[in-house]
Amino acid sequence: MTFRRIVIVLVLVGGFAYLTTLNFSPLRQRFGGHGPIAHLSLTEAHAAPEYTPDELNNMAVYKRALPSVVNVTSASLAYNFFLQPVPQQDQGSGFILDKQGHILTNNHVIAGGQQIEVTLSNKRRYKAQVIARDPSHDLALLQIDAPDLVPATLAQTSRNLVVGQKVYAIGNPFGLNGTMTTGIISAIRSIHEPRGQLIENAIQTDAAINPGNSGGPLLNSHGEVIGINTLIATNPNENVEQSAGIGFAIPIDTAKAVVGDIKRYGHVRRPSLGITDLSIGPDLAQQMGLAADYGVLIQQVYPGGAAARAGLRGGNQIAYMGNWQLYLGGDLIVGLDNQRIANTQDIADFMNRHQVGDSVIVTYYRGRHKATVKLTLQEAHERSGSA
Repeated sequence: MTFRRIVIVLVLVGGFAYLTTLNFSPLRQRFGGHGPIAHLSLTEAHAAPEYTPDELNNMAVYKRALPSVVNVTSASLAYNFFLQPVPQQDQGSGFILDKQGHILTNNHVIAGGQQIEVTLSNKRRYKAQVIARDPSHDLALLQIDAPDLVPATLAQTSRNLVVGQKVYAIGNPFGLNGTMTTGIISAIRSIHEPRGQLIENAIQTDAAINPGNSGGPLLNSHGEVIGINTLIATNPNENVEQSAGIGFAIPIDTAKAVVGDIKRYGHVRRPSLGITDLSIGPDLAQQMGLAADYGVLIQQVYPGGAAARAGLRGGNQIAYMGNWQLYLGGDLIVGLDNQRIANTQDIADFMNRHQVGDSVIVTYYRGRHKATVKLTLQEAHERSGSA
């Protein structure tokens, strides 16, 4: 009986092997096998692809800018519920300013960091020293000691940027070094960061900006830095912080002014009129009965500030525009040093070109009476929405 069983098993195994080796098509198809495919062909290009002018420029911008972009790592120790030390690490980007190793990044990238490291595009790492911080503008200046550094090229000014202009963001999103994304300038607007700081004339872009891009350069089509990527708008319904197609960069004019102060004074001393203000357009001017349909309406004057010392006045009547509280009755500023001031962005541009202690002539309306007054710019304090 046992012998019979063995013979039956051998016959079955042999039959199966015979059928499969002879390419018995119904059985092979059932088990997923296929024979040779004689008529399958692939179509390949006859020559290397020719890049479009736009692609060539993208490559040129990347090649020019990448050596100046760095990865910034900020390490610190936190303590858990049981008072045990827990290492923490934040990452961001930055860019090299000069061959002496000065690097510009966002202050929030290194805030709270006890040890700062910079990784260059050639993968070499260096410990960084914090030279200065400017929380009010969310900027920080670092320095490393490294050879053969390649400084970034800064645009001459960010005042002439135009909506629709092509831009590039290079940085280290999610730790992915040397990543470049492209987009356009979507708008120029002043915004508040989540930490409360006001970014005057922020560059809004649809170039993908993600966590890790903060502090990296926003570039124009010539590879010149026009801004410092600092903020992204996220979808409130998503738990993951990632690009929603709306990012913001600090304009390079603001960064230049901050770095200029650090170089001159060793710390940041931005000039200020010492006021809170409100941009005025034709509609608001008509509703408020103002003497001009443009300018900056003084909301409040800070005691002891430049405007207060010059005798300028803030509003004394509370009004509401929807849920927005504002003050009526203040002086309406329409000019600084014979330069037309149409809105708060014009004041920000003016301040970026001046220093603490400069004397300026303010042209303003008090009611229907137009007047001028001379004042001395004083140092700005960290007040949200102040000029």
